[in-house]
Amino acid sequence: MLNPLCCSCSHRKRISLLMTMYSMLFFMYFPRTLTTTSVYDNRTSYNLMLTLSGMKNLEPKSVFIILSLSVYLFIILLNTVLIVTIILNKPLHEPMYLFICNLCFKELYRATGFYPSFLYLLFSSSHVISYIGCMTQSFIIYTSYMCEYTTLVIMAYDRYVAICRPLEYHRTISTHTVAKALLYSWAFPFIMGFPNVIITSLLPLCGSEIDRLYCDNWSIVKLSCLPGTASNIYGFIVIGVFLAHGVIVLLSYQRLIVACRNSADNKKKFMQTCGPHLLSLLNFTVAVLFDLMFSRYGSKEFPEHLRNFFQIEILVIPPILNPLMYGLKLTEVRKRLFQKCKKY
Repeated sequence: MLNPLCCSCSHRKRISLLMTMYSMLFFMYFPRTLTTTSVYDNRTSYNLMLTLSGMKNLEPKSVFIILSLSVYLFIILLNTVLIVTIILNKPLHEPMYLFICNLCFKELYRATGFYPSFLYLLFSSSHVISYIGCMTQSFIIYTSYMCEYTTLVIMAYDRYVAICRPLEYHRTISTHTVAKALLYSWAFPFIMGFPNVIITSLLPLCGSEIDRLYCDNWSIVKLSCLPGTASNIYGFIVIGVFLAHGVIVLLSYQRLIVACRNSADNKKKFMQTCGPHLLSLLNFTVAVLFDLMFSRYGSKEFPEHLRNFFQIEILVIPPILNPLMYGLKLTEVRKRLFQKCKKY
């Protein structure tokens, strides 16, 4: 008679042997996955320090520190002056000026996401940033891009109603509508930005070097051990959504140009209020598209100083150009600014 304990032992041995064989086969066919994902898993990624290698050749550092600090302070000064001028003058509490004020807040938001960190790393010899700090900087910069674009779209619609449907302006662009538009310009970019952060944070990393002057989402995705397919697809969805916003702007301006053909008064309004807006929109759109395409498909053979220039252009030109254009071009704002200057 067979001993049931012996049968049980032999059965266990067979199971153990099969498990060992399957383990060996798994290691033979998937060695890369196991070895790479063990470098940085999701638990260790949050404690990881990333290196911004694009900053290594910024010499002499003292010159870049002075330039960066000067630009940052200049951006703060220009945008703050315009914000304070609009807030303190009741005649400027109109939708168009409130949207301009909102645009200036977004410029300060983006500049604060980049310049303090950039200046800190210039003083540092290692040029390293924490994983959480890198993700935060990437989120601030990209949500600021989306915030600026939503604001420019709202401003285009405001100008369309003001010029093409002037009798309906105060009914269409009411205080309630302005409040909802301002909320939308901030909330929608944040709603679109959070899923991207979540998708990227779930990826295990196999590297720690970012070949840029600042953190961006796609550079973090490229460090992943796994394909960034989900992040790539979602990124194209976001680009598609904001290209749709661009179509809305083009349709608005097409209507505006038609409306201004036969009216001298409308032509004057268009040149005063739509000129700066159109220039700002074109400059910002080209800069964002170039930055996005270069971060995804740019070649390392491209000269480094040109790469650095195109990366930083969007963080320097729009925050300075926008308040200058709107402050000097719009008659009411310019008048109020000069009145304040005369008092002091």
